[in-house]
Amino acid sequence: MGSRRLAPAYSVYRDGFDPYSNWAKIVDCGDPPVTPLDNRIALDQIYRANRAIGKHKTTEKNKDKSPKIFTLGGDHTITLPAIKAAYENWGPITVIHFDSHLDTWNPYYFGGNVTDYQSVNHGTYLHWAHEKGLLTDRSIHAAIRGPYPGPRDVEHDKKCGFDRILARDIDKIGTQGIINKIKERVGNGAVYITVDVDSMDPANTPASGTVEPGGWTSRELLTILDGLKGLNVVGGDVVEVAPPYDTAAELTSITAAQVADSIISLMILKEEEEDKKVQEIH
Repeated sequence: MGSRRLAPAYSVYRDGFDPYSNWAKIVDCGDPPVTPLDNRIALDQIYRANRAIGKHKTTEKNKDKSPKIFTLGGDHTITLPAIKAAYENWGPITVIHFDSHLDTWNPYYFGGNVTDYQSVNHGTYLHWAHEKGLLTDRSIHAAIRGPYPGPRDVEHDKKCGFDRILARDIDKIGTQGIINKIKERVGNGAVYITVDVDSMDPANTPASGTVEPGGWTSRELLTILDGLKGLNVVGGDVVEVAPPYDTAAELTSITAAQVADSIISLMILKEEEEDKKVQEIH
């Protein structure tokens, strides 16, 4: 519902740029059929849907490239099958993870009482992405502020290939400092951007199951996202929107839609950049 306001229109921040009336063909692939009865099967269904979309041929302009897939979620665990499918097309993936929590938690640190079935969840999916060899060692978290369940979490997070930007770092280095740090960290490889709406303050996005006070404003997050122009963004998602918790004005849904707009724009702008380089060579 929140995306209805994103009718084709020019950005006030980028002169003459409208991602929906540009070179890219944007296709709504609908919802993958997902069982509500078994998480493992559901995740496999999401992976197969991503894989099927990724194997489609793109437009004539980019006929040798795989489609770039953006997903609206959903529980944050959906990022794991999305990364798995992206890996098959783009090789090892570098993740930019906007969240208040690390999500690289080792499920077997929790007193040994976690079953294998429950070990894959919205706090462990990046741990499993690392364990399955899907990630580079250049990934980064941003807006982190949630408490760590145990003292080993940061050490394990580094083993998973992640660096961290804490939420209050924005008060020290500003949005441009955060943009610079992310770009320096991730380099030129294939990038997947995942945004949990709890990366923002509950005042901006109240409709999430794991809100944490002291988060970024939606303006700050969108400024940082738009500042990542030039990165090779091959996929992304915005997740953890829980409509029953939203306000009557749908604040969270509207903000999530704008986040999606920014990430999709990064995908389109990158290809425009590459085209200009080719034209200059010729």
